[in-house]
Amino acid sequence: MFEAIDTGSDPCDVPVSEVVRAGNLVWSVHISEDPVNGDLVTGDIETQTRRTLGNLDIAIRAAGGTLADVVQIQVFLTERSDAPGMNKVYTEFFKEPYPVRATVVVKELLAEGLRIEILAHAVLGKSA
Repeated sequence: MFEAIDTGSDPCDVPVSEVVRAGNLVWSVHISEDPVNGDLVTGDIETQTRRTLGNLDIAIRAAGGTLADVVQIQVFLTERSDAPGMNKVYTEFFKEPYPVRATVVVKELLAEGLRIEILAHAVLGKSA
């Protein structure tokens, strides 16, 4: 069984948990929503990536960990040309050794103007 973690963010309008925890395992999914009012943060890929990873940071902390506990990330981009900008911001949040990551280009995401979605898995208290 797992528990949904309350991040204090504006609740989602769709039937999905933002972050769940089962023991020391955490799964979390994010888009570039403002955590206060739930509005989509649009703009260039760097702006959207920064907000999306900021939301991931909030979620992992609410679950009792830090970004250093993240072991796997799946990035969904709507434009292949956004990869360099996403990578630039990614290195602001993650340092070596980086989590395992898959980056996939998709036709579109559910919200109009959304360019990135991130799914992450963390192991809290993992060995360094």
